[in-house]
Amino acid sequence: MTWLVGYEKKNQENKYCTKGTKGAPNVNCEIYKKFEARKTASGCSTRAVSDIVLQLNIEDVERQCKIMDLKSVILTTSGSVGFFKLVNCGLNNLPAPESARRNVWKWRNISTSLVHSLITGLWAVLCFYVHPQMAEDLIATHSVFSYALVCVSIGYFIYDFLDMVQNQKLSQSWELLFHHVVVVTCLGIAVLSGQYVGFAAVALLVEINSVFLHLRQVLLMAGLRRTTPYRVNSLVNLGTYVVFRISTLAWMTRWLALSRERVPLLSYAVGSAGLAIVIAMNIVLFYRLLRSDFLRNGREPRKEKEA
Repeated sequence: MTWLVGYEKKNQENKYCTKGTKGAPNVNCEIYKKFEARKTASGCSTRAVSDIVLQLNIEDVERQCKIMDLKSVILTTSGSVGFFKLVNCGLNNLPAPESARRNVWKWRNISTSLVHSLITGLWAVLCFYVHPQMAEDLIATHSVFSYALVCVSIGYFIYDFLDMVQNQKLSQSWELLFHHVVVVTCLGIAVLSGQYVGFAAVALLVEINSVFLHLRQVLLMAGLRRTTPYRVNSLVNLGTYVVFRISTLAWMTRWLALSRERVPLLSYAVGSAGLAIVIAMNIVLFYRLLRSDFLRNGREPRKEKEA
């Protein structure tokens, strides 16, 4: 039987040590050799156990391979900053409505935010469609597709932060600047740790509502407040606000509370604080929307961009 055990061991070694790219280290092979050393030391020789444990280790490595390296993260995030800057510059070459010419910067800024919401809202939905396993494990399971989504969103928030700092008074923009710092911090933890990317993708589902939130601002700046398109958008905006913003944030809060034992203290503290801040801002924004569009015809609140 010794020759049979030796044959099986050689067969397993060939199975896992001949898959790598020529000239490159084979991660699976290294795992196999380390496992064989541990198995020999412990006296275990069950092939089934070897296959199961080895496969689990290989899956862990494959999961790690789905994490973009730091260079790719920097390139993707920087590319996102540049892309949204180009979008803003492109909008500068398009004619703005006459009623928006008093504040062309805001028109371009809101329109750029609308583009971001259209892209990331659809992208977030597609992340769970093409990789449904991510919904079952929001901590460790994700794809490069969802990882890139988070990087692109970080790039947008960095761009928008810089755009507001350069073109708007701090007294007018401090709420959104603070919001962007909180969001970039939370998304940045997911990107740098390679964990919670699925949770970040859930958070970006709120961008579905942001499409109608930004469209509302565009219609207001175009002087279309008392039109049917504006009234229809107001209703859709309110509905999606409840479904994709309030409900999503409430679900995230519940998930974080139930996952306390699985999340390290620092990440749990940052996530809880970030959620508390964003939820508070969204409650205020929801009240402003109700007051402006449904309760009375008051003056338009100044800070009804995205929160």
